[in-house]
Amino acid sequence: MHAAEREKMILDSLGERGFVSFRDLEARVAASPATIRRDLDRLEEAGLITRIRGGAKRADPAPPAAVVAQEGLSGVPFHENIGRNRAAKEAIGRAAARLCIPGEGVMIDGGSTTLQMCPHLDGLGLQVLTNSLHIVSALLPQPTTRILVPSGQVFREQNIVLSAAGDDGMPRFHAPKLFMGAASMGPAGLMQADVILVAAERRLIERADEIIVLVDSSKFSGPSGNVVCALDEIDVVVTDAGIDPRYRLMMEAAGIRIIIA
Repeated sequence: MHAAEREKMILDSLGERGFVSFRDLEARVAASPATIRRDLDRLEEAGLITRIRGGAKRADPAPPAAVVAQEGLSGVPFHENIGRNRAAKEAIGRAAARLCIPGEGVMIDGGSTTLQMCPHLDGLGLQVLTNSLHIVSALLPQPTTRILVPSGQVFREQNIVLSAAGDDGMPRFHAPKLFMGAASMGPAGLMQADVILVAAERRLIERADEIIVLVDSSKFSGPSGNVVCALDEIDVVVTDAGIDPRYRLMMEAAGIRIIIA
C-alpha cells in the first residue's frame, strides 16, 4: 500500500469522533507499527493531525486566512528564485516534460523549476492541474492544454493558490503523475520552508500515482525544513550533473529512479 493511501485511510479513520487509537490503526492499515508511526509523523508535520497518547486526533483549525495573509509564506520569493541556476532548471524542465504521455492528466506544483516544463508541453493535449499562476500564464497560449486550478488564496511571494485554512479546495482530480519541486532534499526527504506549502503538497500527493521531483543539484546542500514526504514516497528525481555522488547513492538506496538532465 502506497504511503498516500495509508495516510488517506488514517484520516478517514478519524471519522466523526475526530480521534483514532493506534490499536485501531494497526487493525485497519496493512502496515507495520513502525510504518504507521512514520505516517502519523508526516501527517502531524503537515498540520493535519495531532499525536496524542495512544493515538491521534484531528488537528486544531489553522489560523484564519487573513492572519496567514499578513504573515505571508516563508522561503525565497519566486522573483528572486527564478534566475538561480537557470540553465540547470531549464534542462530539468525539458527532461521532465519528456515523461508526459500525450493526452494524459498531470499535476504540476508551483515552482521555478516546474515552470520550465511548460514550453515543452505544447501539443501534447494534456489536462494540467496546477496551483501556480505562473504556470497557468505559461500554459494559456497552448490551445490543446486544458488547465485546472484549485480554490484558495493567492500568495504573492510564490504567486500560487493555496487553501490557507486547510480546506481541500481541490477539483475531484486524480493523475498518474505529480511534478513538484522543493526548497531542499536530504535523508529526511523532500522539504519546504513553510508548513502551509507542506499541507497543500500532501493533498496533491494523495491524488497521484507517481511522484516526480524536479530539483537542481544545489537543493541537496540547502537548509533543513518542514518534511513534505519521505524518500521512499518519491518515484523519480530529475536533477543535473552537478549532484554530489553521496546524494545520488542516498536516492538509489531509497529505490528512486534518477534522471540527469
